[in-house]
Amino acid sequence: MPKNGKEPRTIRTRGFYDRIADVQNLAMKINGYRDSVRRYLRSLDLQIGLGSQVLDAGCGTGLVSLAFRDANFKFGGLTGLDLSLNSLAVARDEFAASRKAAKNVNFVQANVLAMPFADRTFDLVLMCGVLEYVPLDEGLAEAARVMKKGARLVLLPVKPSIVGSVLELLYNFKIHPIEAVRAGAKKRFRIVGSYDFPITEPISWSKTGFLLEKK
Repeated sequence: MPKNGKEPRTIRTRGFYDRIADVQNLAMKINGYRDSVRRYLRSLDLQIGLGSQVLDAGCGTGLVSLAFRDANFKFGGLTGLDLSLNSLAVARDEFAASRKAAKNVNFVQANVLAMPFADRTFDLVLMCGVLEYVPLDEGLAEAARVMKKGARLVLLPVKPSIVGSVLELLYNFKIHPIEAVRAGAKKRFRIVGSYDFPITEPISWSKTGFLLEKK
């Protein structure tokens, strides 16, 4: 531990999500986030096929990975990456309990700022509520590094809102202004589209969506 007695931010974040993994997973089931993400993903042209490698960076308990799987895309492999071991264990259990096979799904513990993958590995990257824990430019740069040219990034950032502000306090992260997200994305990506979730869906209170393409 550092001399000032404070744990590094990554350790604090990992410990926090290790403690709340089961509660977090239950909450996401109740509020319908997974169905909202599935419908959104299904509406997109992700340009992937049977050989495509997909990364869910900052996958948590697997909500977005499961939504992607439920959207019935064809892909070669799906990797979920997260700091929290307990969250990854929940994600594995969720896939194992599903009626759909998950032989081409695996999970890795790592930091989204130092992902253990070679350059230009993935055809699609999914990121939901993770860049709020890291410097925006560094997070987008690392995502771009592991993506093939022309690969797509589905980014679901926390948007400035009353609910977002409450989450910011509860989860100890920092919301990036939407214009900062746009400006940061344009350095390495082409913005293919943006999306506002319907107001009737709880996810709309805190999240927005971007579809990006690596330049």
